[in-house]
Amino acid sequence: MKAKKIQNKPGKIFIISGPSGSGKTTLLTRLIQDRKIAKLLEKSRSVTTRPRRLGEKQGKDYFFISKGEFRRLLKAKKILEWTRYLGYYYGTPRELVENRLKKGKHLGLCLDLKGARILKKIYPYNSVTVFVLPPSLSVLKARIEGRCRETNKKEVTQRLRLAKREILAAAQFDYRILNQNLRVALKELKRIFLKESSV
Repeated sequence: MKAKKIQNKPGKIFIISGPSGSGKTTLLTRLIQDRKIAKLLEKSRSVTTRPRRLGEKQGKDYFFISKGEFRRLLKAKKILEWTRYLGYYYGTPRELVENRLKKGKHLGLCLDLKGARILKKIYPYNSVTVFVLPPSLSVLKARIEGRCRETNKKEVTQRLRLAKREILAAAQFDYRILNQNLRVALKELKRIFLKESSV
């Protein structure tokens, strides 16, 4: 089934993608914390069936829901794109995106490859895709292990295997950022946002 293309919406969707541990979520969070950017860009919240991590808040980081509720939203076509990752479901709520775009608001999303491709197809004139690259796979492994200390070896291996496939697709994105130094990577992401949001 072909995705219906939607155009001529005033807002833009900034899609940040990259392997788990690449720093994409940190970069988007830091970008939105910038005083100038905060007035222009809002972080979209996904719905997910995974448990809340320490410090995460309902409605701020994610909308945490049950698998049954997730399936109900899918059936009602209230989710634009979704994925199953490590046994949990993640999805982008249609209503949130549509409402923000109609009001001329810019949205920032962290998505996997499939999600980024789907949203780019639905909103080809209103989406900007950015791929965040890690300095190396060894650095990526250390980041994953450091971020999720409860993550077992099997899960780390799964994430690294997936990361190799994701990195191969980086060329398909509008922009690529090497996150070797967070400050430098953030400066580049800010430059991209300011350039694209003014178009």
